[in-house]
Amino acid sequence: MSVTTPWADGDPPPGQGGACTPVTLIEGSTFCISEAGGDILPGRPQGLFVRDTRMLSRWELTVDGLPPQPLTVQQDQPYAATFLGRMPPRGGKADSTVLVVRRRYVGDGMREDVTIRNTASQPRRCALMLTAEADFADLFEVKGRAKPRAAATTSSADAALVISSGRRERRQELQITGDENPAISDGTLRWSLSVPGHAERTVSVEVVPVDDGTPMTLRYPRGQAIEQTKPARRLRKWLRSGPQIRTPDRNLAEVLDRSVEDLGALRIFDPEHPRWPVVAAGAPWFMALFGRDSLLTAAMLLPWDPGLASGTLRTLAAWQGADVDPASEEEPGKILHEVRFGPAASFALGGRSAYYGSVDATPLFVMLLGDLHRWGGKDPVIAGLLPHADRALDWIESYGDADGDGFIEYCRKTSRGLANQGWKDSWDGIDFADGTIAEPPIALAEVQGYAYAAYRARAQLARYFGDDSAASLWRKKAKQLKRNFNEQFWLPDRGWFAVGLDADKQPIDSLTSNIGHCLWTGIADKDKAASVARHLLSEQMFSGWGIRTLATSMAAFNPMSYHNGSVWPHDNALCAAGLMRYGFVEHAQRVTDAVIDAAAHFGYRLPELYCGFARDEFSAPVPYPTSCSPQAWAAAAPLQLLHSILRFTPDFGSGQIWCSPAVPTRYLPLRVGGLRVGKSRLVVEVGHGEWELTGVEPVSVQVIPRPASSS
Repeated sequence: MSVTTPWADGDPPPGQGGACTPVTLIEGSTFCISEAGGDILPGRPQGLFVRDTRMLSRWELTVDGLPPQPLTVQQDQPYAATFLGRMPPRGGKADSTVLVVRRRYVGDGMREDVTIRNTASQPRRCALMLTAEADFADLFEVKGRAKPRAAATTSSADAALVISSGRRERRQELQITGDENPAISDGTLRWSLSVPGHAERTVSVEVVPVDDGTPMTLRYPRGQAIEQTKPARRLRKWLRSGPQIRTPDRNLAEVLDRSVEDLGALRIFDPEHPRWPVVAAGAPWFMALFGRDSLLTAAMLLPWDPGLASGTLRTLAAWQGADVDPASEEEPGKILHEVRFGPAASFALGGRSAYYGSVDATPLFVMLLGDLHRWGGKDPVIAGLLPHADRALDWIESYGDADGDGFIEYCRKTSRGLANQGWKDSWDGIDFADGTIAEPPIALAEVQGYAYAAYRARAQLARYFGDDSAASLWRKKAKQLKRNFNEQFWLPDRGWFAVGLDADKQPIDSLTSNIGHCLWTGIADKDKAASVARHLLSEQMFSGWGIRTLATSMAAFNPMSYHNGSVWPHDNALCAAGLMRYGFVEHAQRVTDAVIDAAAHFGYRLPELYCGFARDEFSAPVPYPTSCSPQAWAAAAPLQLLHSILRFTPDFGSGQIWCSPAVPTRYLPLRVGGLRVGKSRLVVEVGHGEWELTGVEPVSVQVIPRPASSS
């Protein structure tokens, strides 16, 4: 996921942090950003957004002509918040006697319950006003701080405030209705409320988007108890069925609880395919399906929720490339980078709602299908996705390897596309040790690892379905790729893998965290792994809060950059998994402890990234100002770290589970429940010097000293 998208002009909007932190609510593809007091102020990157369109650009509350003075905001659920404010004391009085409570719920629109509480003994009459504006701006326009659109038209009809876009190509409306028949004029709803002493009055307001004449179904309608709504029930079910953790370490327990809750809120459900959940990349600006982010997040959640992997694969298969379109970078068999629905985004995406400028989503698709099978995915689902996997592999060997050198390269097709198309997709994300920016086409190290793992996954699936000749073919392809990779990417004088090969096939020699992904996928030769592990935990790479994206010894290093020296939790989780795969247990444990400790300084919610300053320089990790939070693969990172220290790997097809926990002492005793392999629900309990795995029947368990790396 990239903050610097090819279609957004200007800098990203301000990030979250400080006393005036904006409040972000999310539910599916809906999110709302407001002031700490609850107001949405015009001219700022705030609003109620539904399917990439800002439906509310202003939402201001006054009582007797004055805004409430904010006291605090409480956010018990990702989709809901309670804003508390007070009205200034009346003349001659020392204290306020009027409390204003705004309870807000978002989901395909918004519901807000406003309560006026009178703490005095005398009755109080209040003039309550809510002023609304809608500009129907595309998300990219808001994010790029474009000039406001021409004012939409407002009217009242059937006791509702109606705001219309007036666009010819796509008419959009917003209908706002409230309890007790408010007076409506000039974009404002007005109530005159009489509140008895020591009592309160509440009015409820609905904000419902209307798309081409069809009102959306509000997730939290007036008159229905919030806990009985479908999203609330679905989130409770998710929390019950997710990982069940017991540990004396508060940091680990709290960050896992927060991660599970955030991941539940980031899920998107297509009404046409409600059993195909996918996860949005992150709030606030990426509440959409992203190929790379969604695939990696689903992979990290496989031990607890195979349904997300299944839904992600089936959804991405439905969008799989079929034609050659340079504007959107679509190619046959290719897996998309992102999906957007706003009108400006569609225009920027070559007239399409999907953009395919990702070099790694396609091999990751095949990798995830293989992982889903190993964790017991249903045979009909796997079989139905095999043709899509084969089309993806065809893309890898044709369009992905356009020059036929055996490696996957990328080079954008138009000037509007992403310059870099791996996970480090900022314009300066790939550079040499001397700081020179690499020229495309670029073959990234980690992408070759993903392709290697994809070949092995396809061989595993062929063997399971009885096609031995195909299994042999894909194993040979994997071995050849591994051999070529280790010959051409290894830098013997440096002791690490090049981050990539440039347009002249020269190794891009900077020391980066990408080499950790080469351990995760198993493409690194065993005799090179120790050197890679040593560099990842060196003073130049390891900040104390995690592994940096770029070593301090590199010319382009900047601890406050997006990809050139920052720390990304998901990147660290994959590096830790790779370290554990090759037997570097203490290295993986150090990474795990560092990231979990960092999470405690962010209220136990790991952001997308944070700055790469050393831990011995500052006592807390330094936030990156425009980091997404919550963000899907950052939220999934603690679950991947937990999975890695459990050293738990199933192969459902062969009826085996490898398990040999290597849990740091600080987390012991540790009990992890809710692990799923096929229909089995497993529990791992780890104590000091002992462990037990229960619920494994009818599969067998093979205990080995440590997980072995792939050959």
